Amino acid sequence: MEFSKRISSLPPYLFAEIDKKIEEKKAQGCDVISLGIGDPVEPTPKHIIEKLAEEAQNTENHRYPSYYGMPQLRKSIADFYKRRFSVDLDPDKEVLPLIGSKEGLAHIYLALCDEGDTALIPDPGYPVYQTGAIIAGVKRELMPLLDENKFNPDFSTIDENIARQAKLMWLCYPNNPTGAIAKDNLFEEAIRFAKKNDIAICHDNPYSEITFDGYIAPSFLQYEGAKDMGIEFNSLSKSYNMTGWRIWYVVGNARIIEALGRVKTNVDSGIFNAVQLAGIEALNGSQESVEEMRKIYKKRRDMVVSTLKDIGLAVEEPKATIYVWVPVPEGYTSESFATHILEKASVVVPPGNAYGPSGEGFIRISLTTKDDRLEEALKRIKECL
Repeated sequence: MEFSKRISSLPPYLFAEIDKKIEEKKAQGCDVISLGIGDPVEPTPKHIIEKLAEEAQNTENHRYPSYYGMPQLRKSIADFYKRRFSVDLDPDKEVLPLIGSKEGLAHIYLALCDEGDTALIPDPGYPVYQTGAIIAGVKRELMPLLDENKFNPDFSTIDENIARQAKLMWLCYPNNPTGAIAKDNLFEEAIRFAKKNDIAICHDNPYSEITFDGYIAPSFLQYEGAKDMGIEFNSLSKSYNMTGWRIWYVVGNARIIEALGRVKTNVDSGIFNAVQLAGIEALNGSQESVEEMRKIYKKRRDMVVSTLKDIGLAVEEPKATIYVWVPVPEGYTSESFATHILEKASVVVPPGNAYGPSGEGFIRISLTTKDDRLEEALKRIKECL
């Protein structure tokens, strides 16, 4: 039996491979600590869980949901953007709920690109930007995110012929995996570049609420001309510890939203209504849990940065996200350092080059581990060096 060419070119998913490594070490009797995937260990806030439990008992919610998301959820998302970013959105045309991030990020290629088209992809970047392109048969042109440019893209280095061929461009700030924030004028530069070359901007913004030291992350849609050229993905997963609930959304350009909605209505049937109603509770209810999570992640960030600096690693304090992007010690590659930590300390970290070739020389540490386990992991890393 022969399989499609796209399957042969599709790499194993990074975090599925990390899960395999964890299970292998556990089978050897090791106490493994994972600092890999960004999956919050703190529970979803109680009032959101209670809303889900209440609505799950309502048999009206057991039927197929709306293909485009409940009107009241779309309104709550629009209200959040008005309240948080001063961005006006039409709930009927400029808001679309999604079944988690990977679903929306992968499907946007089917809405905007034909086979053989080109996409501009951050390097390093969230792996789905690349795998979604592979599945859709889209050419991938990498935009290096380098330390000397504070992990922001330099649009002037993109070949003019490639720019003219590109159909979409990914941005992600606050950034996964580097923890970088958008430099001044980044979004204005991106909009000018996109307008010149007729490129749709897809801004991935799930960490907008996880910020520290007084930094407040913007929305791409706040900037003049943004809605003309693109969309923004955002999430309830990280802000409200709802990763397993699979509820995301995309907002912005009405034509792009309509095209993505057309793909989705043909390949999925929407989000369970009880989960949508719990999402409304998350957006409209108490936001105390969000502030509490900021404090928790800041404490863990400070713990990681302080320990690694003591070891002698030139790590920077991220102003946002749930990750610390760590340069590896001299004499190591990303892969060899991650392997060394796994073998000697039973601590799992993803190598930076797993996010793209420009990630070489770094590892990523997730802050989504309980304080005591994180402290133990850092102790083991220090000892094995």
